[in-house]
Amino acid sequence: MKRTLQLTDDGSHTIYIPEMDEHFHSVHGAIQESMHVFIENGLKACTKSPLNLLEIGFGTGLNALLSFLNRDKKVINYYSLEKFPLSQEEYSQLNYADNHLPDIQQIFLQMHQCEWEKSHELAENFSLTKINGDLKTIDFSNLPTFDLVYFDAFAPNKQPDLWTDAIFEKISAHCCLGAIFTTYCAKGDVRRSLQKHGFAMQRLAGPPGKKHILYGEKGD
Repeated sequence: MKRTLQLTDDGSHTIYIPEMDEHFHSVHGAIQESMHVFIENGLKACTKSPLNLLEIGFGTGLNALLSFLNRDKKVINYYSLEKFPLSQEEYSQLNYADNHLPDIQQIFLQMHQCEWEKSHELAENFSLTKINGDLKTIDFSNLPTFDLVYFDAFAPNKQPDLWTDAIFEKISAHCCLGAIFTTYCAKGDVRRSLQKHGFAMQRLAGPPGKKHILYGEKGD
């Protein structure tokens, strides 16, 4: 499918897929959205260290990059699942290092260029493992249990097969007690499905352009 580069309201890039009429990030601000949903209400809310982090949708690499920059003293083992990786031509045009997040272009390119299915130590306290696969068929049994989940798949009306009871049951089964689940989506059926599979869910205020997001912690 054709993918085109677009500027969002905070000056950072997103990618648009005309065939799906879907953006990788909010048009109101890509960095702004990722910081709010996944860093402020995900990474910074998780006190564990070391922590095993699962991202659904590596995409542009923005969530991974922001997690790297906001790791502080945490030890992060970052696992990211992506079925359709960007090409070098696509990721090399993304402007996250241009004035927005200076001095990190080398790390950003390394994240995209590093070999799939292998762990790469990008810093003393940050490792990245990219998995080229399908969420519906992936076997999590070879990975450690997760302490934090960034669920950043395309919207339910675009990829409904990734927002099902079966998917959330699969993820929950591989999460530890107290694991945090965060996503930009605030749909009631998504919240109820996550609750059904062990997460105590709540709606939190969303970033600009979005009223709510979902946040949850896994209980007994």
